[in-house]
Amino acid sequence: MTMLATLLLAMPALVLALLLLLPATVLACQAIGYFFGAANKPPAPHTDSTASPRVAVLMPAHNEAAGIGAVIAALRPELGARDRLLVVADNCTDDTALIAQQAGAEVAARNDAERRGKGYALAWGVSALAADPPDVVVIIDADCVLEPGSLQRLAAACALSARPTQATYLMDMPASPSLKHRIAAFAWMLKTHFRALGFYRLGLPCPLMGTGMAFTWPLIRSAPLASSNTVEDVQLGIDLALAGQAPQYCPQAVVRSWFAASDAASNTQRTRWEQGHLMTLATQWPRLVRAMFAQRRWQLGAIAWDLSVPPVSFLLLAQLVVLAANWLAWWLTGLALGLALALLGSGVVAAVVAAAWFALGRQVISLRQMLGVPAYVLGKLPMYYKLMAGRQQREWLRTERDDGGKP
Repeated sequence: MTMLATLLLAMPALVLALLLLLPATVLACQAIGYFFGAANKPPAPHTDSTASPRVAVLMPAHNEAAGIGAVIAALRPELGARDRLLVVADNCTDDTALIAQQAGAEVAARNDAERRGKGYALAWGVSALAADPPDVVVIIDADCVLEPGSLQRLAAACALSARPTQATYLMDMPASPSLKHRIAAFAWMLKTHFRALGFYRLGLPCPLMGTGMAFTWPLIRSAPLASSNTVEDVQLGIDLALAGQAPQYCPQAVVRSWFAASDAASNTQRTRWEQGHLMTLATQWPRLVRAMFAQRRWQLGAIAWDLSVPPVSFLLLAQLVVLAANWLAWWLTGLALGLALALLGSGVVAAVVAAAWFALGRQVISLRQMLGVPAYVLGKLPMYYKLMAGRQQREWLRTERDDGGKP
């Protein structure tokens, strides 16, 4: 075999190994930030009610009658005398609006069969607030609960920085969690807390996560909200960063939701998140990188690098495939560079996952249960096949829960 033929045979696998070094490097940087970065001191929340920002909690809700009453009951004690809670009952076919009103919330009902999606509901809610605008708008999903004190901390951090601000977003497991729930809870913690806190301690921005988000009124009033994107939160964070307002992380504020108990509902939930992230990665990463160089704003690079890390299941699958391809190329051609790079990338990802488990995951999943991760990852293949075939989920669907909406 000639040298040219050898290079042509080995090159595709080598290029893939190089591409996967990017998310591996990002994960390594976030891990370094988590363990060794400066613990940035956040702005202290206001204690004087006359100085505190006036807050409007905006809660989009689609067929959430089963649980919205309990969510509002948990939230109302956190509201100050000047604060508001507005529920947007969006295309509901149940009693969401009535129950929310009875629980003490303002309600704006929206019915539009053509323009469906959470983004449209948020735009409707912002328009409803415009007659009496607050200082800060905090977006909380109708299946989420803020930990005590978090609303004040989140609103204060947003008001003092005038930047979009994201709370820590955690997912709780059902009362009797399956192995899938445990793995998913750990993966979620890795994405929304371990990685976000790592970048925070390095002084870098974080993505928006859909709930537990705070915005100053001038910012949210002009934000591009109306969209059918299934991960409109990520897209909104990118759009705001490109406009000069990169989101910041507020680890002292915590919002919680919970995984659906049934496997079918849980799979639907995770499918929406993962497919939406992969589609956004494919369309927005080049846009961010171009803007980073054109505007010489390196914070856009941090957002692009964070976005380059796909869902951990997909990343592990990709690493396995690329490792096998480079082993085959080495066996056929004798060139070991691609195999060395693939081993390096796989080793870094494995080391970061192990470090995150040691730091945060032991309370969620045992070391013995972690042995079930390969089977869990392989079980995602049908979902990724549907995505590659163009059958991604686009509609805003409520996740069915078996626990009546109780966190």
